[in-house]
Amino acid sequence: SPIMEELATFHDHAFMAMLLISSLVLYALLSTLTTKLTNTNITDAQEMETIWTILPAIILILIALPSLRILYLTDEINNPSFTIKSIGHQWYWTYEYTDYGGLIFNSYMLPPLFLNPGDLRLLEVDNRVVLPIEAPVRMMITSQDVLHSWAIPTLGLKTDAVPGRLNQTVFTA
Repeated sequence: SPIMEELATFHDHAFMAMLLISSLVLYALLSTLTTKLTNTNITDAQEMETIWTILPAIILILIALPSLRILYLTDEINNPSFTIKSIGHQWYWTYEYTDYGGLIFNSYMLPPLFLNPGDLRLLEVDNRVVLPIEAPVRMMITSQDVLHSWAIPTLGLKTDAVPGRLNQTVFTA
């Protein structure tokens, strides 16, 4: 999904910042340990103190701005094509396609005896949710009994299902 692409790009961006900072700290540490030169005039180095105070603030801003952009993109609602309500139960999920005459079905995990080679244990179900491609879908997520987590990792989605609370997420596959 476009959101997952943004998340992957942000991960690469943050990783490069972390790699550059770690390299700089490693270089400073190694140069401090290996050099025999000492400078007695470093007690009044206000320019250096200013640099090592402002530089981390700039780096934090360069990391925070893309993060906030992605946060607002994930919360954006753009006229969804249809709505699916997902209700978490202790051992299964109930899905309701509310825009199509109240189509309701349950989705149970498959026991290990019914798995085919290559199926993922604890992820395979008997009835899968069918989603359209390139159409915005609104998911209304709640729970009947305990806390659950509704997730599609490849789309970059993870929303908690809380009893008595209706959470919502919008995505495009």
